[in-house]
Amino acid sequence: MNEAQDSKRASKAEMDDFERFALIVNGPALFNAIVTAIDLDLFRFLEESPGRQMSEIAESLEVEPSKLRVLLFAICATGLVKKRGEGYSNSALASDFFAKAGQDSWSRILPGWRALYYPAFAHLTNSVKESRNAALDAYPGSEDTLYARLQRDNVAEALLHDAMSAFTLRSLPSLLQKMDLGGCRRLLDLGGGDGTTALALVEMYPELQVTLVDLPSVAERARDVNDHERIEVLSGDAFALTFDEEFDAVLCSHFLEVFSPTQILSILSGVRHALRNNGRIYIYGFDPNDQETRGVFSARLALYLTTLATGNGMTYPAGDYETWLIESGFVDVSSSRGLPYEHGLTQGVKVDSLG
Repeated sequence: MNEAQDSKRASKAEMDDFERFALIVNGPALFNAIVTAIDLDLFRFLEESPGRQMSEIAESLEVEPSKLRVLLFAICATGLVKKRGEGYSNSALASDFFAKAGQDSWSRILPGWRALYYPAFAHLTNSVKESRNAALDAYPGSEDTLYARLQRDNVAEALLHDAMSAFTLRSLPSLLQKMDLGGCRRLLDLGGGDGTTALALVEMYPELQVTLVDLPSVAERARDVNDHERIEVLSGDAFALTFDEEFDAVLCSHFLEVFSPTQILSILSGVRHALRNNGRIYIYGFDPNDQETRGVFSARLALYLTTLATGNGMTYPAGDYETWLIESGFVDVSSSRGLPYEHGLTQGVKVDSLG
């Protein structure tokens, strides 16, 4: 490789870094433009009426044309809407992510991020300096986690869980593909939320019984799945619950990441006690690379946990979970990595002979 090629490659790398930087620093404004377009039903309108001109869009959405011009400029800058001549149409990604009314639509995810996640990030400096989730001060109560305080705010709690449920559906197919519950009769779903995952599991495995555990107000949100004859919903604290019966499997999906390593080891000890001999634990969630240098979805959630949710935890690499499982006495520990949306699945087996 000659000097000219080296220089050209270095220049391209610098340009890539700048383009990434430009997207990041302008991201908050563009993010809010996208959510405003969701609020106005812009993507749905363009899906039904592609190629419409600005005046037609303004009239249909009942907004002032000059303000719509600004919004459309921003949305076009993101690439989500394309302008051809004087007409505007959704990109393929916008059609998939925002224009369809499915339960996994990003139109259900981003309003929750706007209301809860993004205001919290302004408190990151204080959270780091003071070693606490400083953004939690905006929510009434004395509890030390967002999840506990939201039990008195039904609107905010609904926004959070609507977003979480929709994102769960986005990443759920890889969990269902990688987690083999053949022969499993009883599964404990720790931090199972509104039951989105539990419902998918019992539909996939006709012999499976699921016990879902979450905070009281969250368990109340799962009341619809509680009517399912093979799903039991319990409210309580994962650190305090004890189970007289043994489970064939335990699932911790997007659950352990909210805790510190010490707390996780405590939970894993309880999980091991709840499992029968040769029972299996599955840990599913974000999986940044081992060097913790890549994974933008994972980094965002880690910042949210630090500034608002718990003040503990982060999106841990699968290697951390493997270490903790081994320390907790599990065997045959392994991970499936590189799953969609930066996810990974770590599993281990309880063997009674290890104590």
